[in-house]
Amino acid sequence: MMSELGAASGAAGAGIALHGDWRQALAQAIERARTQLADATAPSDEESEQPLVDLALLFASAHYADDFPDIVTAARSAAHARLLVGCSGTGVIGPRREIEQQPALSVLLLRLPGVQLTPRYITQDALDAAGADDEHEDRLAPALQEALGPGADAARTWLLFADPFRLDVESLVVGLAQTFPDATVVGGLASGHQWQRKTHLFIDDGDQPVPVRDEGALLVGLGGDWTVRTLVAQGCIPVGEPWTITESDGPIIHTIAGRPALDVLVDTLEALPPEVQRRAQRGGPFVGLAVDEHRTTLGPGDFLVRNLLGFDRERGVIAVGAHPQVGQTIQFHLRDRAAADEELHSMLSAVEAEAAAAPPLAALLCSCTGRGAGLFGAPDHDADAVARALGPLPLAGFFCNGEIGPVGQRSYVHGYTASLALLVHAPPE
Repeated sequence: MMSELGAASGAAGAGIALHGDWRQALAQAIERARTQLADATAPSDEESEQPLVDLALLFASAHYADDFPDIVTAARSAAHARLLVGCSGTGVIGPRREIEQQPALSVLLLRLPGVQLTPRYITQDALDAAGADDEHEDRLAPALQEALGPGADAARTWLLFADPFRLDVESLVVGLAQTFPDATVVGGLASGHQWQRKTHLFIDDGDQPVPVRDEGALLVGLGGDWTVRTLVAQGCIPVGEPWTITESDGPIIHTIAGRPALDVLVDTLEALPPEVQRRAQRGGPFVGLAVDEHRTTLGPGDFLVRNLLGFDRERGVIAVGAHPQVGQTIQFHLRDRAAADEELHSMLSAVEAEAAAAPPLAALLCSCTGRGAGLFGAPDHDADAVARALGPLPLAGFFCNGEIGPVGQRSYVHGYTASLALLVHAPPE
């Protein structure tokens, strides 16, 4: 699906609306998005006979679940979009606003001249056929390439929205990294009512026999003149000192710097100031594994943060939610409200200069259901932080059951994370 529009840059508009009647919410969100889109569109572009919107993203509260088929069809028509994708959420995100546990819709309308869009839908059966398990890992990349079909190689970015209950998302993300090592994978796992193990995915290009699915994954490859810059804030800050893993076996770390791993953990916590110790009791500790051993200094964003699953006092070992390697740098982390706020603002400050030099067109924000007002004590934290750092950027997103984005050169599935994708015009050299 290739846009034939020839303008050098695109345009975007976003809208979010809260209303018990989905028709009212959709009308308000679309109107706000189209107004912003029109403001960003040159008059000569408005006269084009081509559809104004190449890609529409739609995120909808699970309160509307019974009406999702009608909502998706109506949204694509109202947006005048070539392709619409999205999913359900416990809450939705728009410009400077987050609406949780209430009936609401968020939309992002994108005009992307020179884009190549590759929409795909994949199920667990397809992953199983591709050999998505440890025994057949070497077959995953070629089989996934075949499953995604022609055109997939053109993707520089994969937007991924998936059901967390009936799909092995970890295997899919690993497979995408193996199959398309130069492409960025970013997105989130759909969410819904907490008491139901059911989510919904949306895809409509005018030819879809089933525009709403309750399993599998949606992928949209972005190629041509468009790609993304990413920011993955894992809600943590490092504490103590970095160390080197000297003995490990699968998820078990036996020794760190030649000492029992549990002793290093205990000594690290006891050396912290009393207030930080109290914070660690409430929000940690977690384990950070360095993703680039060539960096001389390490800070937020340089570690893949994973849960500390347990420990064995007699053996002095700790278990983590990963497979650390001997020689890898490890640093313990703290996760709480203050840490999450500090980390996000620090990472946004780091991208402000780059964004000022090459402004992004729009943003997709996938934030964990464990963030939001429940963590920060007030609504709108992540969306407002993005706006304060990057200005009035058209933005849409949702609260996820897991967030997807890169740390270092590889994408992972995260928890308690804010994964931000900034859409940028960057024609291949």
